[in-house]
Amino acid sequence: MIKNYDSSWDEDENGDDDEDAFDEIYAQWEKRAWEPWLKEHLNFPFLVKRIEDEGESFFSNVANTNPFTLGHTMEVLSIENEDEQYGIILGVKKGKKIGHVPLCDVEVTPKENKNYWPVREYVVWFANQ
Repeated sequence: MIKNYDSSWDEDENGDDDEDAFDEIYAQWEKRAWEPWLKEHLNFPFLVKRIEDEGESFFSNVANTNPFTLGHTMEVLSIENEDEQYGIILGVKKGKKIGHVPLCDVEVTPKENKNYWPVREYVVWFANQ
């Protein structure tokens, strides 16, 4: 984990969270210009796993053949743009294939990875807007 990072707003091991801490940080997130902030705080390239994929499941044929769908790990190369519906769009690579996925659909692991908290903040903010 990043030294001095206050994760009190996030769920603990028991799934409990501090609502006051969440409300405080969420107010900060609402004012944040996410695309430039992420470009400043993320270190490229980095790996992510797609944990959300609207309309797809682990059992679909698409998920088994498309390297950028649910359950797949890929390398993030860049932030491409911001979409009104899907939010920040990432430029990603898996093997020789290049594609795009919404940042709100991915997760960085482990928590000790320096990109974990910036991505986690965005994903939680996007899910709650």
